[in-house]
Amino acid sequence: MLKQRVKAFLVAVLAAGGLAAASLLPSAGPASADACTSAPNWQQGTWYTTGNVVRYTDGKYYIAEHDNPGYDPTVSTWFWDPYTCGGGGGGNPNPNPGDFVVSEAQFNQMFPSRSSFYTYAGLKEALASYPAFANTGSDTVKRQEAAAFLANVSHETGGLYHVVEQNTANYPHYCDRNQPYGCPAGQAAYYGRGPIQLSWNFNYKAAGDALGIDLLNNPWRVQNEPAVAWQTGLWYWNTQRGPGTMTGHAAMVNQAGFGQTIWSINGALECNGGNPAQVQSRVNNYTRFAQILGVPTGANLYC
Repeated sequence: MLKQRVKAFLVAVLAAGGLAAASLLPSAGPASADACTSAPNWQQGTWYTTGNVVRYTDGKYYIAEHDNPGYDPTVSTWFWDPYTCGGGGGGNPNPNPGDFVVSEAQFNQMFPSRSSFYTYAGLKEALASYPAFANTGSDTVKRQEAAAFLANVSHETGGLYHVVEQNTANYPHYCDRNQPYGCPAGQAAYYGRGPIQLSWNFNYKAAGDALGIDLLNNPWRVQNEPAVAWQTGLWYWNTQRGPGTMTGHAAMVNQAGFGQTIWSINGALECNGGNPAQVQSRVNNYTRFAQILGVPTGANLYC
């Protein structure tokens, strides 16, 4: 779960004026399924989130491969990739997220005891928010990323069984009153919810801003609306590096290995011998899901 470790990391990065601080700037918002039709003109100084598609000054389209504060797509090529409308060529994401690499039958096989709340339809709907997810690179890489994401959320939720954090005694602890916006939904309103167990008022604020949803005032949407719950999980996976050095999306797309995704979620609490049993649980999930999807796990499984 995203507990004190995330707060400590974000506070440190905010103090340093780093990426977490930039993520609180106005966002261009995630690309829609019809990415080229709805793509805004690129503007220098506008914050873009991984998966955003923009129309450059020469009329060509680019997709953000990493969050950035409006870097020039033709100069900052690590942050941007050319985007082909219709999904052709270059390994770029297909703007139609309907072709998810995990079928509903495979999803059900992965999560035989899941809560009825975590619907496959809700996950498919949420994919439009981050079209680069499980849709970048080769077919193998796409399937590996899907397996890695689902393996981690399976670990966080007991196989997609828990929708909300079970330890209610923790609920009042996730309100950081030092934030200027406070905790308008209440002191105990920002407990862990959803597939990544989103917690803390500042995480609800950041996720809501990125997704265009007011989660600061209404965090209960994450436990009441399946698509919103999945969106928050994809938000963290695609845009937040947590205590690690890269996002989960970047780790799998750039073939840094599954172990790097564990760093991004739980860092030293599990990695470098912090809790090897927890690491092994995540690796076991990933290995099983990769097998279901018919792909190798790749190297660097452990952190």
